[in-house]
Amino acid sequence: MTAGHDGPSMEGTTLPGGEKSALMRYEIRIDGQMSETLSGAFPELRNFLVTDETVLFGPVTDEAHLYGLLARFQALGLHVVEMRRLPE
Repeated sequence: MTAGHDGPSMEGTTLPGGEKSALMRYEIRIDGQMSETLSGAFPELRNFLVTDETVLFGPVTDEAHLYGLLARFQALGLHVVEMRRLPE
């Protein structure tokens, strides 16, 4: 029902002083099936359906980005069942 979204290609984040940080990848499981409209609220993440859950995954640049994603889930009334950082 929902289509995957290709997010921007990011290899890392440049920190103050010009240092590069490793890009984190996360998998986030949402209770229920997200519509295409709701999936569109997360263009940086790809998604697929697993029975009664929607699984989103993709790059997270830093903690602020992660907290921003969580705030979006909450604002849209979506219930996060599980969230985990994927191995590099």
